[in-house]
Amino acid sequence: MARTLIVEADGGSRGNPGPAGYGAVVLDAATGEPLAEAAEFLGTVTNNVAEYRGLVAGLRAAHALDPAARIRVRMDSKLVVEQMSGRWQIKHPDMKPLAAEAAAAHPATLVSYEWIPRARNKHADRLANEAMDAGRDGRQWRPEDSRAALDAPARTGTDATGAAAPAAGWGNADLGAPATLVLLRHGETALTPQKRFSGSGGGDPELSPAGLRQAEAAAAALAARGTIEAVVSSPLRRCRQTAAVVADRLGLDVRVEDGLRETDFGAWEGLTFGEVRERYPDDLDAWLGSSRVAPTGGGEAFATVARRVAAARDALTARYAGRTVLVVTHVTPIKTLVRLALGAPPEALYRMELSAASLSAVAYYADGNASLRLLNDTSHLR
Repeated sequence: MARTLIVEADGGSRGNPGPAGYGAVVLDAATGEPLAEAAEFLGTVTNNVAEYRGLVAGLRAAHALDPAARIRVRMDSKLVVEQMSGRWQIKHPDMKPLAAEAAAAHPATLVSYEWIPRARNKHADRLANEAMDAGRDGRQWRPEDSRAALDAPARTGTDATGAAAPAAGWGNADLGAPATLVLLRHGETALTPQKRFSGSGGGDPELSPAGLRQAEAAAAALAARGTIEAVVSSPLRRCRQTAAVVADRLGLDVRVEDGLRETDFGAWEGLTFGEVRERYPDDLDAWLGSSRVAPTGGGEAFATVARRVAAARDALTARYAGRTVLVVTHVTPIKTLVRLALGAPPEALYRMELSAASLSAVAYYADGNASLRLLNDTSHLR
């Protein structure tokens, strides 16, 4: 399946014509994570020229990342979107060569265009203004000028196909019952109390006696609630054991979903955070600083995990539309589902607590909106 990238682009001119600049950002369609940024001070040009220059830069950056990707361009320039979509003629002589550059930057059959309100194009707008500020100060914009982290929580999310998520808020339409994923972290293993890295690349530990008791307690609580209609599990043994205990109590079968497995922590499997810090200090710092960095020894980056978890989410919400499903999985997949539901940046993974055998829940509506219903509930374990 072809990868999908989002290009958000903007341009501005302080005077029209006047001192101008553009900004563009390439986003991972599944996670909303910024993959590349571009911005440039253009001297004295018009708004429309700056907007086209931002489009060209964004398309070229996306093409450099993946020449075969499907690209969804989102801009708040009605003119550029309509002209590049072929619905409006390009009459201005300054626009024609720029439109030709944009058309040549990536195969046209793989590019689609969507108009969005300016409020949903804040990231690219900020980059354009940073470029204009740099030009005012007599210099060119540099990547270190960017403040991407400040925009990340507010950026509108996308789904795994690259479609824009709806704006937050309550609509008037009756969307019907949502697909609700009740997220159960597996019970303890021998590694859990020691806080050791335990992913999909280790020894696949089983539940400890304490973990089995936690699974029984979760099963009793879920049976009393009476809303679970299906059970889905990660393929790893600790999750399948936890899921089996609950499913037996509820009289349901367990369906295994490979996309729900835990991160592969590579050479860090079985180590504590302190041990990793002592043995791989530079690798750990790089990993903590970017979701695109994998653990030492062929592990799996959080950005990679987010893509497969988002794909699993989409498959589950389509299969169980309008139903409530128990999903038995691990720390990283649960945190990732919560992060994506909230439109939070990747670093939000480090700001959530998830106890063994805790319950969380996210509801997914027909219009694409998601609602976090519960996080890290351990009341059934007391």
